[in-house]
Amino acid sequence: MHVAPDTVVTLAWRLTDAQDESIAEDPQGTDFYVGGADLLPPISRHLMGKAAGDSGALQIEPADAFGDYDPQRLRLEPRQLFPALLEPGMQFEQLPPGCAASAPGELYTVTDIAEGQVVLDGNHPLAGMALRVHYRIVEVREPDADEREARSAHLDDIDSGMFLVGRAAPD
Repeated sequence: MHVAPDTVVTLAWRLTDAQDESIAEDPQGTDFYVGGADLLPPISRHLMGKAAGDSGALQIEPADAFGDYDPQRLRLEPRQLFPALLEPGMQFEQLPPGCAASAPGELYTVTDIAEGQVVLDGNHPLAGMALRVHYRIVEVREPDADEREARSAHLDDIDSGMFLVGRAAPD
């Protein structure tokens, strides 16, 4: 079976920056629905027609991955609005009451806490980075009914493959 829209591909993968510094990996394999939003569009296009056992690598520029870094997406909020336990790296999908309004679905990462202020970054952690995806196709299969309906192989959780997951409309 070959990778095509409406298939599930299991990829063993490693993600690096343009200098080949490792960012994340799953050597065992992660399932991705092809034709939904599970994969960044350049990855989906690159995999089309390939089969189990095939391997390769591709570089994805920021515009085709998680966008350019936008300093306008940084914001400061008063520290007292946040929970007592707060540290850099924590993420908020919904900011606490009293914070300036944010767009629905916006994810903010705490980057610093200083002088009574919390610095929040609304950029994706990989925004502005050229990425290299090194992969081996472990398996290609038909999606089950739930995956097909959801157009995703990540019915419970996408943490293990979050860096390969699309951010926009499916291709």
